[in-house]
Amino acid sequence: VAAAIGSAVAAIEIVDSRIAGWDISIVDTVADNASSGMFAVSGQRVPFEDVDVLAARMSMTRNGEVVSTGTGAACLGHPLNAVLWLARAAAGLGEPLLAGELVLSGALGPLVPVEPGDHVRAEITGLGSVDVQFSREE
Repeated sequence: VAAAIGSAVAAIEIVDSRIAGWDISIVDTVADNASSGMFAVSGQRVPFEDVDVLAARMSMTRNGEVVSTGTGAACLGHPLNAVLWLARAAAGLGEPLLAGELVLSGALGPLVPVEPGDHVRAEITGLGSVDVQFSREE
């Protein structure tokens, strides 16, 4: 898997759900597209072989306060385990991952709620940082 990855970037996944109060079952999760909302990635691409994704440390702040921390090991023991599972599942469905596609490997730390006006920044060793500013939709 590692040999097939060209570069890595810092990313923030924005989880969302149509299920009120997060009273969610596995059936709801599937119907809600796994609560995937959107994501943001940094503009800095790092050659994959230059990053120790297992030891990478993530620190996420909300409005300047640290709200989540973790390491690459928090993602199924190693982020490549998640990518391998996805590659196998996609190939098994006849839709293999293709060169150049962006793949999110999974969370390195706990999710945190956000409100309109919040500024969230994730810093990941070896990858840099990515920022998201939340606003109320008009």
